[in-house]
Amino acid sequence: MTGRAVALLCAGLLSTSAAAAPVCTLVETQDGAILHQDGDCATRESPASTFKIALAVMGYDVGILVDAHQPVWPYRPEYAAARASWRADVDPTYWMLNSVVWYSQKLTRALGLERLTRYVDAFDYGNRDLSGDPEKRDGLTQAWLGSSLAISPAGQARFLRALLELALPASPQAQRRAMEIVPAFAAAGGWSVRGKTGGAQPRGAADRSFGWFVGWAEKDGRRVVFARLTRVEAPSAAVAAAEARDGLLAELAGFAGDGGKPATRRDP
Repeated sequence: MTGRAVALLCAGLLSTSAAAAPVCTLVETQDGAILHQDGDCATRESPASTFKIALAVMGYDVGILVDAHQPVWPYRPEYAAARASWRADVDPTYWMLNSVVWYSQKLTRALGLERLTRYVDAFDYGNRDLSGDPEKRDGLTQAWLGSSLAISPAGQARFLRALLELALPASPQAQRRAMEIVPAFAAAGGWSVRGKTGGAQPRGAADRSFGWFVGWAEKDGRRVVFARLTRVEAPSAAVAAAEARDGLLAELAGFAGDGGKPATRRDP
C-alpha cells in the first residue's frame, strides 16, 4: 500500500467492497437531543476496539498512561500479533490509531481486574460484564473482544457525552488526555471528527462481522456525538469497521443538519 493510500485509509476516505447493513446510526447533540436515529440503537453488542476510549481514561486516571506518547511499550514476539502494524514499539497515540490489541491487554493487566471492574461500574459502561468467554476466566484480556462486555449505540453516545462534559468519575486531565488521542478525521460538510472504530465476529458466526464507529464532531461552534453499528456478510471485522467509519463520515453532515431543531430529546 502506498503512503497516500495509508493516509487516505486513516482519514476514512478509502471505501471497502463488502456490502454493509447498518444496524444503528445515532447522532445527538452534546446534551442528548437526538438529531438522527435509524435502526436498533438499544440492543447491546461487544464494543471491540471502541472500548479503548474508556481504557484510555482509566489508564490516564491511574497514571499508567502519561501523555500522548508515553509510555512506549516494546513489542515482544510472545504477543504473536496478527497485524504487521502491531509488531512495533507502541505509544498511546499509535495504540489508539492502529487498535493495537496487545497494548490494551498490557494496560488491563496493569490495571488489574478489581480496578478495571470498579471503573466499568462507575462509568455505567454497557452491561458491565467482564467475565470473558464462558469458563475461560479471561475477562481481564478478552471481555471487550467479541466476548461478555456489551454496549448499545445509545450507551456509546451516553458515555461519550459524559466524556465530553468531563463528567466521568475520573480526573478532568485524564478525560482530556484520552480525548486527545482519539483519531481525527475530516467529514463531508466541513465537520471535524474524532472517532474510534472497532469490530469483531459474533460468537459462533465465522461468516459475519460487525463494526463500530463512535465519537464526536464539531463545526462552527456546534458539537455532536455519534455511534454507528454496522454488520457485513464477510469474515472481516476490519471491513465492517471501515464500512461503519466511511459511511458515517460521508453522511454525517446530512444527519447533523445546519442548526435546525432536534427531533427528540432523551431523558437525562
